[in-house]
Amino acid sequence: MDMSPETTWMLAVRDKRCRESFGALFDHFAPRLKGFIMRSGTTADQAEEIVQDVMLTVWRKASHFDPHRAQVSAWIYQIARNRHIDIMRKERRPVPEALKEEPNTEPDAGQILALEQETRVLKLAISRLSEDQRDLIEKAYLGELSHTEIQEQTGLPLGTVKSRIRLGLERLRHELRELR
Repeated sequence: MDMSPETTWMLAVRDKRCRESFGALFDHFAPRLKGFIMRSGTTADQAEEIVQDVMLTVWRKASHFDPHRAQVSAWIYQIARNRHIDIMRKERRPVPEALKEEPNTEPDAGQILALEQETRVLKLAISRLSEDQRDLIEKAYLGELSHTEIQEQTGLPLGTVKSRIRLGLERLRHELRELR
């Protein structure tokens, strides 16, 4: 069976928890998802938050992906639609018609370029964090570990774990403001 690169990456994430493959999935789908979500009238900042949440869900729910039931793109876009609809309902806003349909167009080159630039800025900001903060943020957000699990894994006091993550996120916000 010939598999698309996206399917190969998704299966590596599902079966091996491969971070490189997840990075490739993220780089491929994040700009497309952001463009798709923004076409419904969502702000760029909120679209970025939704994309982050969607991709985190992809990582966490990778074991549910079945290439015989859906293409990777359809599976990921369904997660994005559901998440966006949930947010719209919480805010009691009407659900845009665009979210009720399958995405049939790719975002334009400008949207893709903008997200690629934002991704580079985010990677640079993360690289500027202290190693301790970067490590704990990666464990919490990529490794899906709770603060208690990080405490058990690192041997650090729970308060230290929480403080480093909080301070790291604050520094990340500051770095992102400076880099824009």
